[in-house]
Amino acid sequence: MKCEIIAVGSEMLTPYRQDTNSLYLTGKLNEIGVTVAFKTIVGDRRKDLVGAIQTALGRVDVLVLMGGLGPTEDDLTREATAEALSLKLRRDGAQLAALHARAATWRMPMPENNLKQADVIETAAILPNPNGSAPGQWLDATYNNYRKIVMLVPGPPNECRPMFDAECVSRLRAVLPQRHIAQRTLKAAMIPESQADKLLAPIYTTYTDVETTILAHAGDIQLTLLCSKTSKEAAEQRVEELAGRLEEALDDWLYSSEGESLEQIVLYYLGLRQATLAVAESCTGGMVAERITAVPGSSRSFLGGAVVYSDPLKTSFANVPPELIAKHGAVSTEVAAAMAEGIRRRTGATLGLGVTGIAGPTGGTDQKPVGLVYFAVSDAHKTDSYDRTFRGDRDRVRQWATQQALDLIRKKLM
Repeated sequence: MKCEIIAVGSEMLTPYRQDTNSLYLTGKLNEIGVTVAFKTIVGDRRKDLVGAIQTALGRVDVLVLMGGLGPTEDDLTREATAEALSLKLRRDGAQLAALHARAATWRMPMPENNLKQADVIETAAILPNPNGSAPGQWLDATYNNYRKIVMLVPGPPNECRPMFDAECVSRLRAVLPQRHIAQRTLKAAMIPESQADKLLAPIYTTYTDVETTILAHAGDIQLTLLCSKTSKEAAEQRVEELAGRLEEALDDWLYSSEGESLEQIVLYYLGLRQATLAVAESCTGGMVAERITAVPGSSRSFLGGAVVYSDPLKTSFANVPPELIAKHGAVSTEVAAAMAEGIRRRTGATLGLGVTGIAGPTGGTDQKPVGLVYFAVSDAHKTDSYDRTFRGDRDRVRQWATQQALDLIRKKLM
């Protein structure tokens, strides 16, 4: 059973606003076995909206329209939906009374344009809105001789989400065939997307009943497995089978089988080993510490660290000998190792991390180009050092370096 979500509003076609309701609704729809096949954003133009609705009705069984139910001239979802379905609007007396009562409660006059919120598409059921003035609407309609379920819900999240939970989910359960969706999210670190696809595509493409998507970002690969079946057990069995094969193929690139973040996994291993971590960061500017401390409870294992951007601070905060910097340069294997060892000893942590590099856009040389980053992870017995070169602008280099640093800590703990 496929669904499309249409977010209505010209403001979401600007750089300043974005649709977040569809993420929430997708989760709720998946829980009842409905797959979201399309998400569309349409501006406040009636012709465009009618076209988008008709396109959606031609390709999905369930359609959710969010927004455009207010009182202003550009709130056209009711009118466009009625036109797309060749239905008429009627002004509902009970809704008119509710609007007048609401205005009286707030001791406000009732503007004429506000009355359009009482317009209901013929055959539609009214969905109450306890958090706003615009009711939603539910239609069990026919389009080109096919049955379609159409829902109109308000755009504001504090109105949209409670209405969908209270009014739409139970109605969908009652009219749709019973389906169950099983989902798993696997995550891997620092494997190139092309290499991951070459490794994994021969496996997941043989599971035609499981939808597999790959999302790559800054050294992180996320695979989402989705399977819809008539029984929960059958869906879960297929997802588990495929997940097991993908996990085996990914080997130690894999860091999560349940969707956890890399920083969560690092903290899990630190807790498992009863170990602590401190960091000394130069080019990453505290980004490693920020990611770790974003996880609740991180203080049990993360002691803290220092952003040692200048050479004097590398010496005073991370105990890097000045002669080492003079001999090898601030961006070097030796200095990264000294930073890791120095911050570990200074804080008493089990593990110390050192990161130093050239994030750019300037500062590179032929011997040490922009994007070159040195890492070191130190414990009481050994300091492991690494270097990597990342392509891209300053932000990308720092993001990749942060991901690499966390993954090196994970592998050290493993």
